[in-house]
Amino acid sequence: MGVLTALNCPLLPYSSRLPRRRRNTSVENPRFLALCSRNVETNSEYKPGFVNDLLLNLFRKKMVEEVGWDSEKLGYDGLIEIVNRLMLKGRSNLETEQSAVRILKSLFPPLILVLFKMLVAPIGGGRLASMMVARVTAWSCQWLMGASSVNSIDLPDGSSCSSGVFVERCKYLEESKCIGICINTCKLPTQTFFKDYMGIPLYMEPKFSDYSCQFNFGVPPPPRSSDSALHEPCLEICPNANRRKELNKGLAVQCPKV
Repeated sequence: MGVLTALNCPLLPYSSRLPRRRRNTSVENPRFLALCSRNVETNSEYKPGFVNDLLLNLFRKKMVEEVGWDSEKLGYDGLIEIVNRLMLKGRSNLETEQSAVRILKSLFPPLILVLFKMLVAPIGGGRLASMMVARVTAWSCQWLMGASSVNSIDLPDGSSCSSGVFVERCKYLEESKCIGICINTCKLPTQTFFKDYMGIPLYMEPKFSDYSCQFNFGVPPPPRSSDSALHEPCLEICPNANRRKELNKGLAVQCPKV
């Protein structure tokens, strides 16, 4: 699940990838058959509004509390600057990831997370909870990621379920221009947060060639040693790579390996 300074974005080919549509197979509990096979999409034409500003300001406030520093820039530009400061503050990738998890956790009342994990997550083998958070994510996080839609994904048991979210072109990655920021402040912390605090496994598949990303709720991530996203070289335009090399002088360089 940051805020930073606006950077000129490279003109990369716009993603032609459509939300995944897969043939539905049987699910163990027929009560979830209709829900899991239905492909529900949101409007791809995202337009920021008042609620989105509130969410951005809340997220920024929690991030400032964690980092101990705020940017003079307003809006999304300032958010990206704070995220960069978070990356530079952490002495290792793990420390940055743990900070990001704390930020995500602070966005929710503790009791809500405990009750959701205890009462909702176990229903239907986790399918109901996965579909719920997919829809909430697609609706509430477009201010951060851009246009998103709910889609159908394959689950580990061989069935399919509408518990995926496809981000057409992630604004967070595009503005930061840093794979390390994507991995260490978004992908890994978000996967950890949903699994540990909401009881929902999540595998995020960012595609750095076109800035798209596929969220797979209900699907455990692969071991980190075999997760291809964690072994991508940093973007040539990354503003942090050379900066961290100079600061760390061969120590724990955060961009992009984990």
